[in-house]
Amino acid sequence: MTGGWTAKRFWKDVSVTETEGGFGILLDTRRVQTPGKQPLVVPTEPMAAAIAAEWAAQDGEIKPLTMPVTRAANSAIERVRPQKPEVAAMLAAYGETDLTCHRATSPAELIARQAQGWDPILSWATDTLGARLVPTAGILPVPQPQASLDALLGHVMALDEFRLTALHDLVTLSGSILLGLAVARRHIDPQTAWALSRIDEDWQIEQWGADEDATEAAAIKSAQFLQADTFWTMCDGTPA
Repeated sequence: MTGGWTAKRFWKDVSVTETEGGFGILLDTRRVQTPGKQPLVVPTEPMAAAIAAEWAAQDGEIKPLTMPVTRAANSAIERVRPQKPEVAAMLAAYGETDLTCHRATSPAELIARQAQGWDPILSWATDTLGARLVPTAGILPVPQPQASLDALLGHVMALDEFRLTALHDLVTLSGSILLGLAVARRHIDPQTAWALSRIDEDWQIEQWGADEDATEAAAIKSAQFLQADTFWTMCDGTPA
């Protein structure tokens, strides 16, 4: 989830300042604001320091694509905060058609690979999240237990807007609320989660070879997935 703006560098120094509600960033003496002119105040000092570093690295015209932490913080404040229930419901609804529940009907090798990778995630969700989801063969969804969907919504709603912003990308890029929460809960590392989300694609590549455009697109998504995990880490107050 990103925001956009255009500007040119006008400042000499960038610093972090403690302020009401968290930490802000100063460009000389001017406070950084979101594109919508709201105060850019973030919950932890490491996140503020990362944003300050992004602004300090700008030279000439501001390049938002080189500022992922700033863009994520802008999204948390301007997009997620005012519509948190809707964002949480959208993410929790991935449980209705979660990637880990949709299994191949053939060949046997792919079926086994999916089971080996995804069954432990389903078991973890049942035991830890109280969210038992039912796997099915094919692309058509099956009704999932309402109690499980409610449990997923509860876990997501409990997050603040900054963590919810990170989870948004973890879920939408992987296609799985379970993989997103597994990374957020530190049950699995993000590299493992990304590999699990790519079982079907990697299988196709093994059979038919790689497509250059698809490989490039996957690399971009992988980097975005890892960046979302980094943003989550900053929410916990841990430096990137």
